[in-house]
Amino acid sequence: MRIVHAAMLVGCVLAASVGAAPVSTDLAARQELKRADLSGAPGMEVITSITEFKKGEGVARHLHHGIETGYVLQGSMVQLPGQAPTMMATGTSILNLRDVAHGGFKVVGDTPLRLLTVHIVDKGKPLYEWVQQ
Repeated sequence: MRIVHAAMLVGCVLAASVGAAPVSTDLAARQELKRADLSGAPGMEVITSITEFKKGEGVARHLHHGIETGYVLQGSMVQLPGQAPTMMATGTSILNLRDVAHGGFKVVGDTPLRLLTVHIVDKGKPLYEWVQQ
C-alpha cells in the first residue's frame, strides 16, 4: 500500500509550479544524464535524469508517452492541491504508466526534493505533455 500511495504521490511530480500555465515541454529543474535509443524497440528511447525541486517549486499535472520509473534520492514534504502536506520519503520508488496524468504538487518542506527518473518513451514526442488540473 505504501508503494502504491507513494507512486501515486510521486506520479504527482515534475514541471513548473502548481497553478502556473506551463509553456515549455520540459522542466527547468531537470538535468538530463543520458539518452539512448531502446534496442529492440524501434521508435522508443530511454532518458535518465535528476530533477530537484526547492521549497515552493513543483510540477504541474502531466503525462508521458511511455513509462516513467524512478527513485526519491532526497525526500521532502509535498502538497497536492486541497490536501494536507505529505512526506515523499527518501528511498521511495516511482512508477507512472503510459499516458496516465500525474503530478500537480509543490514542495512545502525546507529540504529540496531530488528525484532520479528513467523514462522509456516514444522517440520524437515531448517528454512532458501538460494536462488541465
